[in-house]
Amino acid sequence: MLAKINSCALVGIDGEIVEVEVDISNGLPSFSLVGLPDIAVKESKERVYSALKNNGYEYPMKHITINLAPADLKKEGPSYDLSIAIGVLLASQQIKACSVTEVAFLGELSLNGDIRPIKGVLSMCMALYNKGIKSLILPEENALEASLIEGLNILPASHLSQVIKHLTAEELISPFPCKINSYFHETIDPGMDLSEVKGQESVKRALEVAAAGGHNLIMIGPPGSGKTMIAKRLPTILPTMTLEESLQITKIYSVAGLLPPSTPLIIKRPFRSPHHTISSVSLVGGGRIPKPGEISLSHLGVLFLDELPEFQKNALEVLRQPLEEKNVTISRINATLSYPADFMLIASMNPCPCGYYGDDERECNCSPRQINNYLSKISGPLLDRIDIHVEVKATKYEHLKGSSSSETSETIRKRVNRAREIQLERYRGSKVLFNSHLNPRNIEKFCSLGPQENQLMQRAFENLKLSARAYHRILKVARTIADLEPSEKINIYHLSEAIQYRNLDRKFWG
Repeated sequence: MLAKINSCALVGIDGEIVEVEVDISNGLPSFSLVGLPDIAVKESKERVYSALKNNGYEYPMKHITINLAPADLKKEGPSYDLSIAIGVLLASQQIKACSVTEVAFLGELSLNGDIRPIKGVLSMCMALYNKGIKSLILPEENALEASLIEGLNILPASHLSQVIKHLTAEELISPFPCKINSYFHETIDPGMDLSEVKGQESVKRALEVAAAGGHNLIMIGPPGSGKTMIAKRLPTILPTMTLEESLQITKIYSVAGLLPPSTPLIIKRPFRSPHHTISSVSLVGGGRIPKPGEISLSHLGVLFLDELPEFQKNALEVLRQPLEEKNVTISRINATLSYPADFMLIASMNPCPCGYYGDDERECNCSPRQINNYLSKISGPLLDRIDIHVEVKATKYEHLKGSSSSETSETIRKRVNRAREIQLERYRGSKVLFNSHLNPRNIEKFCSLGPQENQLMQRAFENLKLSARAYHRILKVARTIADLEPSEKINIYHLSEAIQYRNLDRKFWG
């Protein structure tokens, strides 16, 4: 007899419906599993066999063929165990269930029949709901995450026998309520605030501009000047996340297996700060079984690279394309996967090995060759993709001991949110979310300059020997500065501030 059960696979960060077809026929006892299964899927035979036997059911000693359709899609992981077990029971007529055409099954089985949690449930739930599946039976530990999809009937189970009783109407599983509204509320971490940073007002201003427009930023300064401290407080002034953005980030973390069981929805923008020993594969993603890398885990958030020259040069160079394309494509033998990578790059570095090159107070003891070798670790093309370059001076004693209060993160964030709302309204109906997303055609439309501004831009372009990319990035930063005011027109002082953020690469890299 033939039985068909709905399940789901992961392709990148998206779900794909998989139909588990189980056919049992007379013949020598055998088990054939087809449809491009990986080793974990092939091993489901042993888990299903033990789970059925230990719960009083027979594993048919006949010719069993299981097909995972579509057959050209690579199947990975143990999430098909439950659907295969139910398919075997239905095909062997050990249970007579009601229709399962609008029900999907997800979950890994233990040898005694316990249903264990799996990765990527949110992506799978979205795919199932979009394909018209009305109910989903899945592990109890994944119920909170699945409940974020409103309209899908979530039926959590902890044991195989519980699923069988539900299908035979002996004891129905109670649906898990949708809880997305109770989780979507963002708060600022009270332990972090920009007001704790003494002095450095120009750097905090640059950070505000970067946050408002989603721009990349690099800080250059001596050790102990506060670069890392400032960067760690950037999340406290980033724009409030929308529900759609929150779901996008949660999908990535769910697929990567980094979503805590008690946190079904990520409500804060990611802030990733990998160590400088990280490899290029860990940074962009990949591996034998492709997984999202740090740049995808930073999607719609911040990737902070502290001590930038200490990173491997090949790891830094792989950032160049994602910074432009806002996604990363990983090609393997069986599939080509794309992961989103729309992140803000925030980097910090010393100007030389000792850290005091160009400092007003302390003398640098590095040779010109050492300085040149140190700075050359950052290539020109990568530096050109960073919108804002800001120098962080050593903090003065009077600033540390001064009693004057600085603006809080909450105050700055209000201005950032207002600028973000202006951008969302301006670009409504397009794929642009931040000013940093503008392409050359949009720049021409939304970043037009007056006669005076054009003259200033021309002088800057010629004197600073800017590239076309740097020219466009200056205009995008100027657009953000105008939005913070707010001003519909880019004035000459908006443009002047944006140009000064491109001076440091000429000072240190000359």
